[in-house]
Amino acid sequence: MPVEFADLREWIDRVDAMGELTRVSGAHWDLEIGGLAALQEHRVGNAALLFDDIPGHKPGQRVLTNTMMSNPRVALTLGAESQSDPIAIVQYWRDLARDLPLLPPVEVDDGPVNENVLTGDDVDLLAFPTPRWHEDDGGRYIGTGCVVAMKDPAGDWVNLGTYRVMIHDRNRVGIYISPGKQGRLIRDAYWSRGEPCPVVISVGQDPLLTSLGGIEIPYGTSEYDVAGGIRGSATEVITSDLTGLPLPARAEIVLEGFIHEGEVEEEGPFGEWSGYYAGGRRPAPVVRIERIRHRNDPILLGSLTSRSPADAAYYRGILRSAMVWEQLESAGIQGVNGVWLHEASGSRMWITVSLTQKYAGHAKQAGLIASQCHAGAYANRYVVVVDDDIDITDDNDLVWALCTRVDPRTDLTVIEGAWSSPLDPMAYPRSDPRFNARVVIDACRPWDRIATFPKVVGPSPGLKQRLIETWSDVLPNLREL
Repeated sequence: MPVEFADLREWIDRVDAMGELTRVSGAHWDLEIGGLAALQEHRVGNAALLFDDIPGHKPGQRVLTNTMMSNPRVALTLGAESQSDPIAIVQYWRDLARDLPLLPPVEVDDGPVNENVLTGDDVDLLAFPTPRWHEDDGGRYIGTGCVVAMKDPAGDWVNLGTYRVMIHDRNRVGIYISPGKQGRLIRDAYWSRGEPCPVVISVGQDPLLTSLGGIEIPYGTSEYDVAGGIRGSATEVITSDLTGLPLPARAEIVLEGFIHEGEVEEEGPFGEWSGYYAGGRRPAPVVRIERIRHRNDPILLGSLTSRSPADAAYYRGILRSAMVWEQLESAGIQGVNGVWLHEASGSRMWITVSLTQKYAGHAKQAGLIASQCHAGAYANRYVVVVDDDIDITDDNDLVWALCTRVDPRTDLTVIEGAWSSPLDPMAYPRSDPRFNARVVIDACRPWDRIATFPKVVGPSPGLKQRLIETWSDVLPNLREL
């Protein structure tokens, strides 16, 4: 199914036509927008929220949240045919991830983002209805559902990443990038040359770009190219004469500036994807915003982070599940039937792998690789490998496997000194938290007892199918089995 939108406004129109958009008028930027978004996220499948008539700000300015908290909206964004089955969407993305389709962006001279171009004293970040999302946040975060464009100083690679961005004043923001992330490596490369790092921060763009900015696209591959390949048409970009960076021509709001080494200011705390204020308040680099471009009646895109379920955790979990799956098979692991990164773990801390065991040690091998492959390594805590009769998206199935197929003496493997972040509340050492420990759990039937392991109670596949065909008119829910 083709991707049938070119920008955020077309995406909103499609979602509205699907009956999955709710408009909210009059909510205040200070805690009301964030609080309502958090309550709306309480259940996967709730509608996206478009806030307007925001007190204290110009009529026409809007904030969009809860963009991809439903499988139909994820499918729409990625161009997947399945509208309801999450594993089918994972499989679709896995097929793409195996050989990412690439189509470089096309440069255009002008675009809707240039309807308003502000420089000098006209630059005023406070003019936008940026929410204070959580009660204990250290400020207003304009960058949550953003993409930050940065270019490798040694080549032509343009990376898009999603990093938190807090407003300090009219023309300065703080930006936090976790250690090891691609944007941080690029930033440090500029600083090693004694140069400031140019950045473009888009805070209202097509949700396909948003999705790609939040996952582990391979180092050296531009998210612009991947977006074009998936869409089947090149992303239109305008090259900034200020930063030299390409920016989305159909974006809602774009900030342009530079990160200077040594220029820092207290940033945070912020309610993060882990569900905690784990990062605290500490010095973080400052971006001096020298230019703002925005459309008329701009829409600020927010992707709320908090204790899951949460918008960013859900859709990134689907995408990241596919990438872990593909990286497992690329490492030579056979028999993988599916991968699921649970949204309650921020789509990082808990990975479940479904496996058809083929040899002794197969389950542990798969678990160890899933815990350390690029898509699964950052801030992971648990990897659980289960047999192919377990529905990895069903929490009851998973807990049942953990309770009936795990011997704690032999089936738990602890890994220390793994890649983490200060955003992980259990990272260590506390003086500079960068590492964590994680456990790989073999929750499969013991290899040496597969033939004699007790039989599972329940209808056989043949009986199940016959009952569904015969009785689904009387019991419609049977069709979902």
